[in-house]
Amino acid sequence: MDGQNLCQTPTTYRLLRLEYLFGLLVAAGFFLAHLHEVRWWVAALLFLYVDVIGYLPGALAYHRSPDRRISRVYYVLYNTMHSLAVQGAVLGAWVLVSGWEWALLVLPIHLFGDRALFGNFVKPFTVSFEPRPHPAVQSALRDFATVPWYRAAAR
Repeated sequence: MDGQNLCQTPTTYRLLRLEYLFGLLVAAGFFLAHLHEVRWWVAALLFLYVDVIGYLPGALAYHRSPDRRISRVYYVLYNTMHSLAVQGAVLGAWVLVSGWEWALLVLPIHLFGDRALFGNFVKPFTVSFEPRPHPAVQSALRDFATVPWYRAAAR
């Protein structure tokens, strides 16, 4: 993937997920190493609020919609709440106001887990809110499998 080719192949997608798995393991390792210092109500609140605001409203609207089309607002909510930048700012604000605590690691654990374990990244407006194959993406993946310069370079 580069600035001109914004699609992932199955292999590059798995490699990207593997990078997030490494981040998940590091964050989870620190979390587990300090388990006895975690304020559990803070950890639960921070872990859940991302999906309560960012996922559940869109999922409910999607499943209630007869044609599965929902407002772009739900995509914006999802992408905002699942943004590393936004959650990094939340973490930073928490540290400035209350100081560091190990419960804060649930934010990267949540986001890295979504990406590594479930393959969920930002949602473009042009795809289904819930994962479903898009015909244009499936066509592009078939085309990627038969790229002429790939076969020529392999010879």
